[in-house]
Amino acid sequence: MSDETPASVNDSPKTQAEFFARAGEKVRAKFPSAPGVYLFQDQAGVVLYIGKAKDLRARAGSYFLAAAAADQRTTRLVREAYDIDYIEAESEVDALLMEARLIKDIQPKYNRELRDDKSFPYVQITTHEDFPRVEVTREPRTSGVKLYGPFASVGSLRGAIQVLQKVFKFRTCSLDIDEQDQRWRWFRPCLLASIDQCTAPCNLRISKEDYRRDIQRLKTFLEGNRKSLLKEMRAEMDQASAELKFEKAARLRDEIGMLESLRERGELEKHVQPEVFFVDPKKGLSGLQKILKLPEQPRNIEGVDIAHLGGDETVASLVQFLDGLPFKPGYRRFRIRDVEGIDDYASIREVVARRFSKLRDNGDVFPDILLIDGGIGQLRKGLEAFAAIKIEPPIVLSLAKREELIYAACHEEPLRLSRHSYALRLLQYVRDEAHRFAQHYHHLLRRKRQMGE
Repeated sequence: MSDETPASVNDSPKTQAEFFARAGEKVRAKFPSAPGVYLFQDQAGVVLYIGKAKDLRARAGSYFLAAAAADQRTTRLVREAYDIDYIEAESEVDALLMEARLIKDIQPKYNRELRDDKSFPYVQITTHEDFPRVEVTREPRTSGVKLYGPFASVGSLRGAIQVLQKVFKFRTCSLDIDEQDQRWRWFRPCLLASIDQCTAPCNLRISKEDYRRDIQRLKTFLEGNRKSLLKEMRAEMDQASAELKFEKAARLRDEIGMLESLRERGELEKHVQPEVFFVDPKKGLSGLQKILKLPEQPRNIEGVDIAHLGGDETVASLVQFLDGLPFKPGYRRFRIRDVEGIDDYASIREVVARRFSKLRDNGDVFPDILLIDGGIGQLRKGLEAFAAIKIEPPIVLSLAKREELIYAACHEEPLRLSRHSYALRLLQYVRDEAHRFAQHYHHLLRRKRQMGE
């Protein structure tokens, strides 16, 4: 017989508030500090709400603070919930996908808004193309696609797609690629191929069969079958090795390694793209094509900005936008090395020369547009850099803050666009993101200096 005295029947919770308090104790005592999903339930055990978390104990525990009862976004849930449970996941990406699957299957009361197909994002994989594309969309098609979702956060979803693209190397472009059309062999792939995040079917570098096999692996992962996927990939790797197909075996080995280490690699905060409320990326790119009279719609835009540290040290930032949205893996930071004192013009010249010399030497893809924060002076210094390193520049623009005038090498006079122009809004977004990233680097260096690091 146990030495413990059984709890009195009178000690059992009787009110919703008491049940809720006990659920809070459960979170603090039993929930792990690990990724997963948490499920609030009512008195009958019906799931009221499902959420994902990077840290289950910290995130779920926040609902049991006094602030949650006062917050209008959570007060109704707090007043109705009797219990909470959790399902641990292997990574943040797994938690995000698990959340979407459970919401779709259970449709909890407080996730009800996710039933609106046109308001929340989906992953959409085309099924009718030689090389299926993977897209994030709020307006899913009704045929010719395989859908996953809905997801609660478009930012987190885009972050997850960037993580998964490193493993499965699928395309996200809108090209209509025909394997039988050999002209694609002369097509120049985008930057995703340069950084090994796409197998470049647009250049026919991968067969239709191999690419579709990668897409099938992605689908298996999205459906939550990680273990069976890893087993299948290991068997295929062993077979490729036995058949002396070492390049294929090595690629599978690397993919398996990335999947197994997704817990370390899959932190969504490192990849998440900010939500765009006032910018329509597609309309912005279309507007730039029209205004600049480009033969094709631009896909890759890079933005450069300069910041100063303590009045005597200069740093630069470079941000990258792909299809009108921030592409975090492409962000770069520079310490200006060859300029004495404060000289924004010379700093622009240095960072442009360093950036494009490296792209040329590595054989990487140039951006379609380079945007420099500033006016005509900054634009001229950027063009001087290209002349000095003997590189034909892409479209080079500068955007002045006060009047929001666009200076372009191909126009004698600055362009003055409507403040409501989608093209201007997109350029402002790139410019402001470059400025934010430069200031962030500035603050990091200042903190290191203050701490004597």
